[in-house]
Order: sequence, then structure tokens, then C-alpha cells
Amino acid sequence: MSLYEKIVSKEEKISLVGLGYVGMPIAVEFAKRGVEVIGFDLNAAKIETYKSGIDPTKEVGDDVIKSTTVEFTSNEEDLRRAKFHIVAVPTPVNDDHTPDLTPVEGASEILGRNLTKGSVVVFESTVYPGVTEDICVPILEKESGLKCGVDFKIGYSPERINPGDKVHRLSTITKIVSGMDEETLDTVAKVYEIVVDAGVHRAESIRVAEAAKVIENSQRDINIAFMNELSIIFNKMGIDTKAVLEAAGTKWNFLKFYPGLVGGHCIGVDPYYLTYKAEELGYHSQIILSGRRINDDMGKFVAENVVKNIIAADKAVRGARVAILGFTFKENCPDTRNTKVIDIVKELQEYGINPLITDPAADADEAKRLYDVEFVDIAAIKDMDAVVLAVAHAEFSTFTMEQLDKLFGEGKKVLLDLKGMLNRKEYEKAGYSYWRL
Repeated sequence: MSLYEKIVSKEEKISLVGLGYVGMPIAVEFAKRGVEVIGFDLNAAKIETYKSGIDPTKEVGDDVIKSTTVEFTSNEEDLRRAKFHIVAVPTPVNDDHTPDLTPVEGASEILGRNLTKGSVVVFESTVYPGVTEDICVPILEKESGLKCGVDFKIGYSPERINPGDKVHRLSTITKIVSGMDEETLDTVAKVYEIVVDAGVHRAESIRVAEAAKVIENSQRDINIAFMNELSIIFNKMGIDTKAVLEAAGTKWNFLKFYPGLVGGHCIGVDPYYLTYKAEELGYHSQIILSGRRINDDMGKFVAENVVKNIIAADKAVRGARVAILGFTFKENCPDTRNTKVIDIVKELQEYGINPLITDPAADADEAKRLYDVEFVDIAAIKDMDAVVLAVAHAEFSTFTMEQLDKLFGEGKKVLLDLKGMLNRKEYEKAGYSYWRL
């Protein structure tokens, strides 16, 4: 009987190593389809949160967590009871934009210590081509004393989960799968087909699958960078970028991207993995790094325009009362990791402005730990000189002009609507100083 058949018949278990925004939904979906799942995470506090029926990621909801059959654990020895392992840990970058492989290396060490013969290990973390075979495999072999290709097999299947997205889910997105040989590829494909209704794409090699993942977000990053550059240019021209894009978008083959802050743990990170490997091989990226520089500077660009608009409204800059609505890296998601809103905050502080920040969706503990940022309740925001509508949370999308009026003090109301959520003409007609990317 094959490993796939044993998993389906519950003779063998699968494990998820890393239970964040990616790993936890995968574990829950497999369990929902009748598979016995061990969900492992080093963070004991996170495990207790899941055990108590709470979903801090808001990806599947508390009710689903309460009813799931996933065996949540922080005891690494429990991994020995599984034969199919999925590693879904983050792959961030260091301050100098070089890949930080510490999480995936650490996960490989833990899994290696608890690996048994006949196992299949599949990595989902975004990496540059070669990491799975050249870095992870040696660690697994060293820690386990087993031989890859003989005692255990490896595969790679890049995650495509979009945090906060309730439409594009694990089961509805085609899954790229790969394996070190045809037998492993077939096993990995069949196991993922249990949960992926959209089907799988069998990549011809692990390196191809790694490369496919890292270029997906690089492509999106470059397109958004182009929009951000257009925004900078059109702002200098006094032309509304959104109006330009709406007009251009009437052509059938115009790609509908929009300017904005590019943060999070994917789009703002993945391109650096590709360019790092390219530089190791003697090629210095032209387009990819250029796009990254533009996107990395957008927080500063926004802050500069906050200041310019405050000055244009005849208000003092130093000590100006500024509120920022939204802090997460994207709308309707509690994740603050690699948010670019913090760049606006830091740049404003350089001008002597300490903004008040509110975010009803954000993980407040995470924001405090990562950025030393404390949120205020929206009710505490009043008498502002300027308001920055930074994240398009559902709570903000229903704001009326009357509600926004209450946030401001005397003088001209300076409003920066970064996501273009509001009707520009209506607010300008009402006397607002309105600005958007």
C-alpha cells in the first residue's frame, strides 16, 4: 500500500510544521477532508490559543478551530508519528535585504531530529531555487542520520494562500507540486489533491517549482512599482492617478494594477530572494531591484506629502496632530509583519510629528512587539490637522463624510486617502485638502 493510500485510510498521519497564516489553514483543511493531522509550532502560547478554540489569524475563524480534529502540539517528538510532513514557516529578509533562512533551517533541524524512515518532507516556504535540495536536505540528513532518496524523500509545493482573502483559498487555487523523483512527485500530487479542488500542476523539478513561486510575487511587485512611479510623476503634474488608470483600463489588454504600499511577508520580500541568488551567480538585477527601491520608498513619499499638505493648509508641521487609520500590511487582515505603514510613522517622526494610530483589525500585541507601536481607539481621534486613510479595512470603507468631519479640528481638513476609497470631487467640494496616490 502506498503512503498516499495509508494517509487516506488513516493508517498514517501528516504533519504541519509551522502554524501561521499558511500552515494552520492547510492543517485544518486536511483534517476537514478526513486526514489525521498533527499541527506543530514552536510557539507554545500559539498552540494553547488554538486549543482554546481561538483563531488569531482570522483565516478560518474560531468556530472552525473549535471543531477541527487537528492535534495541536508544541512537542516536537509528536512529529515522529507522522510520515508526510509539510513545512510552512516564514522566510523573511534581514535588514540588508539578504534572505533570512533561519526559520526554515530551524524547522529542518527539528524535523530532522524526529524523522522516520519512509517519510516524505514537503517544503512550502518561499525560497530561491536550490534551497530545498542544497540547504534543507543536508540538515535533515545530519539531524536524522538518514539518507535522502533512500530513507526519506523530499518535495516542494509553494504556498499560494492570500491572507485575508475569502475567495482565493487553499482549495480553489491551483497548487504547484514537485518531487525529487517521479514516485515522490506522484505521492505529493495525490496528497495535495485531497484538499485542492482546483487541481495541481506537476512541475518538472523542485528548482522549477521554487523559481515559479519566487517570480509570482516579483512580477506583481514590478507592476505595482510601475504604478507607484506613475503616481509620483502624475502628482508632480497635478493629474489624478486613479482617473488616469480608470481611463487607460478601458483598453482590453491594459493590466489593472494600482499604486500603494507594498508590504507583507511575500511581495515585499520574495524579490530579494531571487536577486540574492542572481548576485551569487554574478548577475546584478536591473528591473527587479529598481522596482523594489521604488516600492520601499513609498512610505517616505506619503509622509512627505502629509507634510506638504499640512504646510499648504497654513498649519504648523512640528507637533501637528496627525492620525493614521490602519496599520496592517493589507486590508481585513490582522497581520502587521513588514507593514509599510511603519515607514510613514517613522518619517513623520523625523518632522516632529508623532501620529496617533488606530486599527480595529490589527494584532495589537504583535504591533507592540515588532514596532513598539500602540494603537488608540477611533473615539480618541479628534481635533486632527491631518488624517491618513492608510488601509482599506471594511470598517473604514463605510465611513461617511460626517464621521470623518468629527476627526478634525479647526482649519482646513487635510485628508490623505492612500487607497482611493473616497470620492475625490465630493471631498474637495466640501473644502477638504484631499490627496491620494
